[in-house]
Amino acid sequence: MYRAVNSKRPVNLDLTTIQFPLPALTSITHRITGVILFIGLIFAFWALDKSLSSPEGFEAVRDALAHNFLAKLIAWGLLSALAFHFVAGINHMLMDAGYGVTLEGGVKKAQATVVLSAVLVILAGVWVW
Repeated sequence: MYRAVNSKRPVNLDLTTIQFPLPALTSITHRITGVILFIGLIFAFWALDKSLSSPEGFEAVRDALAHNFLAKLIAWGLLSALAFHFVAGINHMLMDAGYGVTLEGGVKKAQATVVLSAVLVILAGVWVW
């Protein structure tokens, strides 16, 4: 049986009580949006297949995206996930290149990621709706 070196050390297993810093939240959200995009590929590939199968299929997909609330919501959700994932990915690439690896730099890049992603999400919503 494994025994901790310092058994008097407090252990907090309730993640709802932990205050995550903004860079941690953007990193976690980056992973979540990656999963959303992976699952969303099912809908995107289905729509692409249907739209390329025939002129009637293209009209059906176009009408669904033009008039169906759920289809618009899914499209906006996928575009929003793509926007955040893209911006956060650039943030991670800058970090891998050695830019903004300090605490202050990480917070500023996380703030920029949130602001730029919010602008892109709003623009995607305007475009879809």
